[in-house]
Amino acid sequence: MSEAEVAKALVRSRDFLAATGIDPGVLRGERPAKALALLNPHQKDVQSYAKTALSAPSADNDPLHLFSRFDPARFRVVDDIVRTLGRITYREGKSGAVDVTADVTYVYPVVRADGDSDEVARTVVRRETVMSWEDPAKVQIEPGTFSLIVFRTDAANGGCANHTGYYVPEFAADRATRDGSLEGAAKDLYERDTSMEERVPEDGGDRCGRVTRL
Repeated sequence: MSEAEVAKALVRSRDFLAATGIDPGVLRGERPAKALALLNPHQKDVQSYAKTALSAPSADNDPLHLFSRFDPARFRVVDDIVRTLGRITYREGKSGAVDVTADVTYVYPVVRADGDSDEVARTVVRRETVMSWEDPAKVQIEPGTFSLIVFRTDAANGGCANHTGYYVPEFAADRATRDGSLEGAAKDLYERDTSMEERVPEDGGDRCGRVTRL
């Protein structure tokens, strides 16, 4: 690819990250239309996964592996402010494609939607996405879209064994009512030296466990 084509792929990759992890409407549980429009429509497994995950969330089809969402009836992100830390890298892929890898940590400050408390909880999400921007002349793909190669997500304070399709952060009162024990190893999502491949299996993740920092 030319330098200009690679630059365009990087910009569109950043657009996908914003559309999945920062867009205020998506955070409120709205359909991630901008993100979906960037996915290769001919990649049937990914299209099926996204459609099923958004319409009927489950352990096997969880939209939170791709999109950050909170139930607007229960929670809201404070002033739509999201802190991020991460990196985007790229390399040559198959058949002259450019493969873009994004490894980004998102921090969401969340309050209860009912306004009864001003306590702020934080949900921390680290998400790795590998996007292959391919040449439509060589691969069955629509111009301006990419094939999703890998997606991995690890989250803290997003709801243990939660398959509602939304993050469910825990507040102080919630911690006081449970037995104090959580299954799984302690983890720190602000620590970024450990690769996502080591943290979670491909296309999976675990929101359980003790969190060392929020």
